[in-house]
Formats: sequence, structure tokens, C-alpha cells
Amino acid sequence: MGRGLFLGRGLFLCLLVFCTSVLMELSTAQMPGFVSLDCGGSQSFTDEIGLEWTPDDHFTFGERTNVSLTNETRTQYTTLRYFPADDRKYCYTLNVTTRTRYLIRATFLYGDFDSNNVYPNFEISLGPTFWSTIVISDASTIEVRELIFLASDPTISVCLSNATTGNPFISTLELRQFNGSMYFTGFENQFYLSTSARINFGAESEEPVRYPDDPFDRIWESDSVKRANYLVDVASGTKKVSTQLPIDVNRDERPPQKVMQTAVVGTNGSLTYRLNLDGFPGNGWAYSYFAEIEDLAPEDTRKFRLVLPGAPDISKAVVNIMENAQGKYRLYEPGFENLTLPFVLSFRFGRTIDSSKGPLLNAMEINKYVKKIDGSPDGGVIASIISPYTSAAWAQEGGDPCLPVPWTWVHCSSDSPPLITAVKLSGQNLTGNIPSDITKLSGLVELRLDGNALTGSIPDLSSCVNLEIIHLENNQLTGELPSSLATLPKLKELYVQNNKLSGTVPSGLLNKKLNLKWVQPLISLTAMLNAPAIMHTSHFISLHLT
Repeated sequence: MGRGLFLGRGLFLCLLVFCTSVLMELSTAQMPGFVSLDCGGSQSFTDEIGLEWTPDDHFTFGERTNVSLTNETRTQYTTLRYFPADDRKYCYTLNVTTRTRYLIRATFLYGDFDSNNVYPNFEISLGPTFWSTIVISDASTIEVRELIFLASDPTISVCLSNATTGNPFISTLELRQFNGSMYFTGFENQFYLSTSARINFGAESEEPVRYPDDPFDRIWESDSVKRANYLVDVASGTKKVSTQLPIDVNRDERPPQKVMQTAVVGTNGSLTYRLNLDGFPGNGWAYSYFAEIEDLAPEDTRKFRLVLPGAPDISKAVVNIMENAQGKYRLYEPGFENLTLPFVLSFRFGRTIDSSKGPLLNAMEINKYVKKIDGSPDGGVIASIISPYTSAAWAQEGGDPCLPVPWTWVHCSSDSPPLITAVKLSGQNLTGNIPSDITKLSGLVELRLDGNALTGSIPDLSSCVNLEIIHLENNQLTGELPSSLATLPKLKELYVQNNKLSGTVPSGLLNKKLNLKWVQPLISLTAMLNAPAIMHTSHFISLHLT
């Protein structure tokens, strides 16, 4: 149980006036670490709430287009970028600061952009980790996906792939940096937090609260919105209350003042709700946000319990907002860091028998844990191999080379984590020496670098003990055929014809059951005559004179 359910949190950190001035200062300028990509857009702009958007015109893949919705006027949602429905993944790479927490948000507004009315179904991932399946069921509904994560590398990759129907597409991609210990958990090195619900109770309209009211630009959905897959089953006697007085929110997850200035109260002694939790059942992070914003009489008390069906232990602790928060208009944030929740969550806050006032609730946030998948250990090696070719299309696939979808020119093992088993870069205009880092791919079974303009000698590949197939033909390689190739225990096929190699075929290769194609002008006739007679129906040596 994280930070103690219904236990007091934090000390008196600052006066209300000081906190208010800090928040006002934060709200006057966009926070550092904000990235807002208008996918498919053509120019930068500042939107109606002050967020600065930039087009993704540096992205060379996919096609830009407009949506076919006349009632959508927000610039960032009038365009999108879509991709082929093929076997590869298409990734955006963003710079981040390591050991810093972020929220990454992707949105998808179909808008019948392809005039097909075939609702797309595809996947989104963060690096090697599967994030979510995007299922479009309505042309005018914006699908939103959010993850909270601790950055472990200087870049992150958000990738689209595996279209079941239609074409993968994306409308916006947003990155928001958090401060300090916000959203710290004891599991953040192994799990991401996927936002399932972030609710502003007592909201005065159906509009969500976000930037600049929330300086971190989280989206707090209004509890006035009632729909089949959201908040339903409101208990009778539930009323909305609000205040204009400042709330001390400068601690913990720092919910925005505007959210904490509204609440619902169960005048009949109960607050009851039911909602569907996207991504659940599973383990999640669930917190409630409380602040006493009503003027209670001296003899009044407000004490209540949270009741979750099937979890009797949870209902034992009592909430007393004034006592737990150490005063009125102050944030109290109890909850659980690790709680098993169902898809359909029914919850109730019930007044205790010795309380004169019904329960009060300002906001609630629920996130599901998404297991962070370790990428291929060969990722760094393959990155160094492709570094001289960053402008080539094949070198821009992005993300992890193996997960959740492998690059089109590599094959990977089914191990966890996976190893690269094949590199297939035939005819890709490779120049210079064969990258020496290839020798670090310990799981390599197949290497195809034929049909390029590679020069220099063939490296020692003896560390790649699983190599079975090597194709280096039709290059400009020089030097001798390395005798170390004969030490590869599984080698079945070696093509090196049409290079500038010299010398003879190493005897160790001639003694192997090997399909060898070797064409070069200086081959020794003696070596040919002395070659063992190992012509087989399935394995042969092919020695050619030019």
C-alpha cells in the first residue's frame, strides 16, 4: 500500500498565498519539457489555451492529410499522418531527460480521412513495450492514450504498427514533464502507468480541466459527462459544491486548484459511482484527492470510509479531511500504489455513524501498471552499425530492432529479451568496411550484405558461433578469405564471389560440408586439384574461375 491509505501526508510546506502565487506564476508560461506535435500539420502555432504546437514535417514516413469533419476547428485535430498497413512499425523519437518523469499522450481522430469508413485498428508501443490497441469505432471521437514513465534513456520512441484494419494514423503526440517526485512509485523501473481515469468531481461544466489551470497539462475529465463507458450510477442526494478560495495543492501529485475548488457531497450519507476502467482488470495505482471546501459548523464532523466490493480490508480506514490535511482548503491525497481492480469498478464513500456530514470527493485518478519490456541487448550494437546511414529509409524504422515488431531487415529470436538472428541488407548502398560491430551479434544466424559497395577485408566472425549463412558477394572486398570462418561450427552457406579477394580457399573450409561460392582471378589451381571430393547432393563447393 503506497503512502498509506487515509493517512496524513506531508508537513505544512507553505502558506496559501505563497502557493497561489507560485501556481499563478507557473500558469503564465508553458512548462519546460513540453513537446506538442501536430501530426500532419504544416506550420507552428499557439492554440487557444496557450500551448505551442509544431508540425511533424521532419518525419519522412507516412502521408499527411486532412480529416473530413466540418465541426472540428482545433487546428491540431484537422490534420493527421497515416501510414501503410504493412509489417513494419513507424516511430516518432523524442528527446527526454534521464531520471525524469513524463506523461506521453497520443491522440487519434479518424474523421474519415480516407473516405472509406473502414475504422482502423492498430497498435501503439513505447519503445519495445506494447502500450495499447487503438480501436476506432466512431469517426468523430478522439481516442486518447496516456502513459506516465520514468525516462531511463535520453530518447524515447513512440511507434505505430500491426494494422488489423485500415491504416495506422496519429493526430497529435504530446510530451509533458513532471516535477520532483510526482507519480513516484516503488515499481517505476519495471512498470509504466497507463491513465485509465482522471476525474474532476463537482465540475461546473462538461469541459475538461487542463493547461493552463493544470501547469502540467493533465486532462481532468468532468464528472458532468455521462456516457456508457465512463462515470454512471450516481447516488441520490449527491450535490455539487465549490469555492473561490485558494487551495494548498503544492504537494504530492499537485492536482490543479481549479479541480480542487469543486467537489461532490453525499447529502444522504453516501457517494456511489460506477465506471469502466480501460485496460483493466489488472494491478493499478489509485488515488483520491480531497480538500474541505465547505464551511462546517463547529459541532459538525465529516468522516467516511471508502468501500470497494470484494475488498473488505480497504473499508477499515476512516477519512477525516480536516484532520488528515491539517486544516481546510488543503490537499489530502490517500490511495494505493498497488491495487487489483476490475474492468467495471463500483465504489462508494459512506459516512461513518458518528459523522454529521456526508462524504466529500474532489477528484480521483486511476492508472494501470503496464509491464516495461526490456529491449533487445543488440539494440546498441545495431544502432552503431546503422549510424553512418541515418538518411536511408531502412535505417529510420526507429524503436527497438526486435520489439514489439522487428525491423523489416532483421529477424529476431523468441528469447526474452530477443537477440538479432538475421541482418539482411542486400543492395542497400553500403560503403566502407564491413562494420566490426557485427561480430558482437552473438545470436546471428544469417548475414546478407551482398550487392553493396563494401571494401576492405572480411572481419573475424568467429564470435558469431551460430552463423549458418553468409552472403558477401558482389562487393569490392579485398584480402584473403579468413581462416577463422572455418571455425564456425554451423556454417552451411558462404557466398563471396565477385569481389577483389586474393589467395586461396582455406583448407578448413574445403573440409566442411559447405555451399561455397568463390569467384576471383587468382585462385590456386593446386588448391582446386587438392580439394577433397566432397560433392554431395545437398552440400557442395562451387569453385569458379573468371
